[in-house]
Amino acid sequence: MGRSLASPESVGALAARIGAEIRGDANSQIAAVASLTYATTGDLSFFSDKKFANVLATTNASAIIAPANVSLPTRCVHIVHANPHQAFATLLSQLFPETADFNGAALSIDTLAKIGLNNVVVHENASLGLGSYIGAGTVVHAGVRIGNNVRIGANCVIYPNVVLRDGVVMGDRCIIQPGAVIGSDGFGFQLTASGWMKVPQVGTVIIGDDVEIGANTSIDRGAIEDTVIGNGVKIDNLVQIAHNVRIGEHTAIAGCAGVAGSAIVGKRCMIGGAARIVGHIEIADDVIVSGGTLVADSIREKGRYTGVFPTASHRDWMRVAAGLRRSVRPPSNTNSDSKDAAAGTE
Repeated sequence: MGRSLASPESVGALAARIGAEIRGDANSQIAAVASLTYATTGDLSFFSDKKFANVLATTNASAIIAPANVSLPTRCVHIVHANPHQAFATLLSQLFPETADFNGAALSIDTLAKIGLNNVVVHENASLGLGSYIGAGTVVHAGVRIGNNVRIGANCVIYPNVVLRDGVVMGDRCIIQPGAVIGSDGFGFQLTASGWMKVPQVGTVIIGDDVEIGANTSIDRGAIEDTVIGNGVKIDNLVQIAHNVRIGEHTAIAGCAGVAGSAIVGKRCMIGGAARIVGHIEIADDVIVSGGTLVADSIREKGRYTGVFPTASHRDWMRVAAGLRRSVRPPSNTNSDSKDAAAGTE
């Protein structure tokens, strides 16, 4: 699930790049970088937040960058660093240098013939990056920019001025409305003594079959793992999908909604307009989120969820939230909200 290195490197060589101490086998070979959750043997990861301690205990990573006072599983080589996130970002920038060059060229009938495409319609001023492929029957409208190593399935329609950045993978029968940007960098920055350090975003975006993405919607590439949009997902205009988000099959997201990084949205969910979903939470299958709702915690059971409250200072809001928690009774087994949703109420 992570990103493979151009060639394996020893833990010792990687630690030397960031001036870190090693506890364990310096000759252990690292072939890829990955998050703690998805890491496997041969992967390098990092640990910097205590709330992920349970993930740390079960990770299969071979080496982990972590502070000196953190106990790692015995199978992991410990790369000791006081600021693991910053160290990991430094390694990413060295291992996966970003190029600003697009390397695209205007498509022509001759170009299409050379790369073996059949029944593809390409309008004026579109461009295709190196190593990219467009499936049979797909229509690419004017001004579309397709990066390097992009894979587009059959019978898709990509409307004017869409941007698909390097490595994006799209299934069959997808529709991308004008101005959508897929695969742009996620909002990844690490605060350092000299300011904000950009954390390289080395994942990509994987889009399933029969997906529609609305005008001017942005779907960010993954930081390490990929951002994944499941089969049959429908996304409205002006929606923001952040890095590492995973959207389950046949979920629908209405306009101006935002899903923050590493959130997981289940299958067959309906997310109302201007809803806000915070990062690193999970939403179960068959959940309805009303328009304008802030989803700040994981939702474990299907049903309809609604919550809007006026803005207040953080201190005042925390007092109000504490009072609300004390006053709200635990939910019953029956969910009357789902009946309201079925009746079409908002």
